[in-house]
Amino acid sequence: MTKTKHLLDLDDADRPFIEALCTRARQFKAGLPNEHQRLRGAVILGMFFEASTRTRTSFAVAASRLGATWIDFSTGASSLAKGESLEDTMLTVRAIGADAIVVRHAEAGFPHALARYFQGAIINAGDGAHAHPTQGLLDAMTLLEEFGELTRRRLVICGDIAHSRVARSSGRAAHLLGASVTLCAPPLLLPGSSPGWGFAQLTAELDPLLPKADAIMMLRIQKERADGSEMPPPADLAAFYGLTEERAAQLPPHAIIMHPGPVNRDVELAAALVRDPRSRIERQVENGVYVRMAALEQCLGQPARERAA
Repeated sequence: MTKTKHLLDLDDADRPFIEALCTRARQFKAGLPNEHQRLRGAVILGMFFEASTRTRTSFAVAASRLGATWIDFSTGASSLAKGESLEDTMLTVRAIGADAIVVRHAEAGFPHALARYFQGAIINAGDGAHAHPTQGLLDAMTLLEEFGELTRRRLVICGDIAHSRVARSSGRAAHLLGASVTLCAPPLLLPGSSPGWGFAQLTAELDPLLPKADAIMMLRIQKERADGSEMPPPADLAAFYGLTEERAAQLPPHAIIMHPGPVNRDVELAAALVRDPRSRIERQVENGVYVRMAALEQCLGQPARERAA
């Protein structure tokens, strides 16, 4: 697998790239020998300007398993908050020995801006409503584990599509692997003619999709990014777009239920379905560690200072 310096989005990814990273993640999951030595000596900085539990923790665990040192960057106490330029901050980060930065930010394009000033690797852990590439990869891995291949499989992603970086990255990854992707939401929460959504069909009707779905991924309302005037009342969202137990009964017997988390129980997903035998939510979280190991290895290989030695 050819190494890449950054992982910023999946916009230019192709099927071999997605397959190679998922294959590598599955090798790590199977217990690749000496995995703890692969990034020995690397320093990885976690810059999370937005709250995160699953992504931040799984990246830290992934780095540790590969032998790298993970350092949490205190964004609120950094010199960026004092007015230091992004370029000067990146020069400082590089000078202290960081080989990679894993960054989450509310502003779309922020990881791309970092990449202009940082000589190491940048991995996007979510930027605004734009992209969440490792989530897309872990969801692809989860689907591949379930179905073997995705050609002619039907994936439904339902919820706040317009503000979702997960819908964009996970939908695109599944599409590249051959799946038919349908995005379902109230009309005001569909992306419309926005660029980057051409991989999927759009609809405001959930119920007709259920009997033929192989997998359904539910999304929460992105309150932190959405204009309140766009939001339907939670009761309406649950009534018309929530996966209730009654709706889940319409799914084919082999269909699986997914959610990137955190779940708003009994809004987009019935509480009883979180631990349902068809749920793959915990497996998504588990697979996140292995996908992020593969992503770190892909972008770093060895610490840059060792490659230059």
